[in-house]
Amino acid sequence: MKRCTWPGTEQIYIEYHDKEWGRPVYDSRDLFAKLILDGFQAGLSWITILKKRDNFYKAFDNFNPEKMALYDKRKIDKLLCNKGIIRNKLKINAAVGNAEAFLAYEKTTGSFSDFLWSFVNGKPKINNWKTHEQIPVNSRESDAMSRELKKLGFKFTGTTICYAFMQAVGMVNDHITTCFRYGQLINDTSDSKSRLNH
Repeated sequence: MKRCTWPGTEQIYIEYHDKEWGRPVYDSRDLFAKLILDGFQAGLSWITILKKRDNFYKAFDNFNPEKMALYDKRKIDKLLCNKGIIRNKLKINAAVGNAEAFLAYEKTTGSFSDFLWSFVNGKPKINNWKTHEQIPVNSRESDAMSRELKKLGFKFTGTTICYAFMQAVGMVNDHITTCFRYGQLINDTSDSKSRLNH
């Protein structure tokens, strides 16, 4: 079975690649959680976050934005003492601010999922990379997403973070063409090309 080269031999990475990475996610709150985790990845490798992911969900109330938006200094200090997560004050404060921005958007404008998926016209963009080295770290779409998220008040949502997020949640299929998941995901998403309302 051929797969992308980046998971290497680490089992947790292989399982993530085989079962999650690139599979379309349409639920607004799941997308919010994944965007927060990608923000924590900034300057780090994804496997670092992956190994701590369960701890993140516990520490941040399953990334419930209503609860996160109410975090006070006491809660933030508690998070800064939690060895199970990335103890970066800027990133933790950004996560709280992003929860506020998420709630404000959904209250005043509409579905966060529809907003994010609009950057790829509501359907996965199928790329055609032969090698891992060909895969970019950003795109015109991630540039636009980053720009608009920042206008809404989101932080740690630069274009590289946005592109990694888009890859992870299936907005782009960046499995290399020889990877077994490349074709699987094309077949799995062929009937969801117009899924804009979830």
